[in-house]
Amino acid sequence: MSGVVIIGAGHAAGQAAASLRQAKYEGDITIVGEENHTPYQRPPLSKAYLKGEQGADKVYLRAEAFYTDRNITMKLGTRATAIDTAAQTVALDTDETLAYEHLLISTGSRPRKLSIAGSDLPGIHYLRTMDDVDGLREGMQPDANLVIVGGGYIGLEVAAVGRELGLNVHVLEMEERILQRVTTPEMSAYYHQLHEGRGVNIHTSTGVTGFAGDGKVQEVLCGDKRFPADIVIVGIGIIPNTELAEAAGIVCDNGIVVDDHCCTSDPNVYAAGDCTNHPNPLLDRRLRLESVPNAMDQARVSTANMLGDDKTYAAIPWFWSDQYELKLQMVGFSADGDTQVLRGDMASNQFAIFYLKDGKVVAADAVNSPKEFMLCKQLVGKSADPAMLADPEADLKALLA
Repeated sequence: MSGVVIIGAGHAAGQAAASLRQAKYEGDITIVGEENHTPYQRPPLSKAYLKGEQGADKVYLRAEAFYTDRNITMKLGTRATAIDTAAQTVALDTDETLAYEHLLISTGSRPRKLSIAGSDLPGIHYLRTMDDVDGLREGMQPDANLVIVGGGYIGLEVAAVGRELGLNVHVLEMEERILQRVTTPEMSAYYHQLHEGRGVNIHTSTGVTGFAGDGKVQEVLCGDKRFPADIVIVGIGIIPNTELAEAAGIVCDNGIVVDDHCCTSDPNVYAAGDCTNHPNPLLDRRLRLESVPNAMDQARVSTANMLGDDKTYAAIPWFWSDQYELKLQMVGFSADGDTQVLRGDMASNQFAIFYLKDGKVVAADAVNSPKEFMLCKQLVGKSADPAMLADPEADLKALLA
C-alpha cells in the first residue's frame, strides 16, 4: 500500500499533512480537495475577508511552497467519488485511483439550503468557501439592502460587516431569539441590543416563506411581510459531508463515527473535523463540533495514531466570534450550567459570564476579556467560589491552585 491519502482540503487536512511531515513520515501524502485552493482558514470568510481587510494570501494556512517543499501532493479541483476499504483505494472523478495505507476523511460540512419558492434566484448566497465570498463581495455596496436569513453567529458576523460597509441590514430569525440554539437568553439579549444599536434590524419569530424577483432576488417573503433585498445570505446551519464514508460502509450517525483515537469503524480509516461524531470523555457524551480547534486537534491525534502512537482526543470545546470591535470567546457549553456568574459590566462591552454546575465551572462566555477566557479554559471542571468569580479585582489564578 502507498502512503496516506487525505480527502478534503480544509483545516484538518492541512494540519494532518504538516503533522505527518513534522513526525518525519517519509511516505507519500496526497490531499484531494474539491476546491481550487490549498487549505485555508474559514473563520475570516464572514469577517475580515468579506470586509476586504484580509486578502487571500493571509487566509491560506500555509504558502503553496510549504506543500511542494515537503513533497505533499495536492490534487485540487478534484472530487473523491468512492472509497474501497477492502482494496484500500480511493477513486477520483479524474478516473485516477489512489492506493492508501491509511486514509483520513476530512470532508467537512456544507451549508443547509432552503428549498422554497424562489430559492434558486440569483443573488441568494450561502457562505462557506472563499469562492462564495468572492461571488457576493461585489454587491456589498453602501445603501444596498442585505437580508440575512438566520440569526446565528455567521449571520451576525455578516450583519456586522454589512453595517460597517454601510448596507441596510435585516436579520430574519425564525426562533424567538437570535443565537437561541447556542447560547443563553442573556447573551442573546446582549447581542440583540448590540446589533440594533449599530443599525441592524432584527426580526425574531420570523420564518422565510419565499423569495421574489425579476431575474434576481428583489424581495424576501415572510408570510404577509416583504423585505426589499439586493443581496440575501442564508445561514441556517450545516450538514456534515458523510456520503462518501456511508457509501463505503463506514459507520455514520450525525457525522462519521470515530473513537477516541479518531479512528472510524475501519481500522485503516480515520476522520477529523466537522464531519466527525466523536466521544468526549470530559463531557461524558458524543459530539459533532463545528470548530477549528477541534479539526486541528483531531488531525494531530489521527496522524499520530497512523504512525503507531497511542494518542487519544479529549478536549473541552472552545469557539470564538468577532462582531464589530468585540471578540467573543467561548469555552464549554453554557447550557450545561445551572448557575451564572457575571464578572464585569455588560454595558461596558468587556465582561465574562461563568457557568457553574454543582459548584464547578463548566463553561464561560468572555467578551473582550481574553484573560478570563484563558483562565476559564483551565478552570473547567474545578470548584470555584462564585463571589470570587464575580469580583473583578480578585485574582482568578488562585482558583487553579
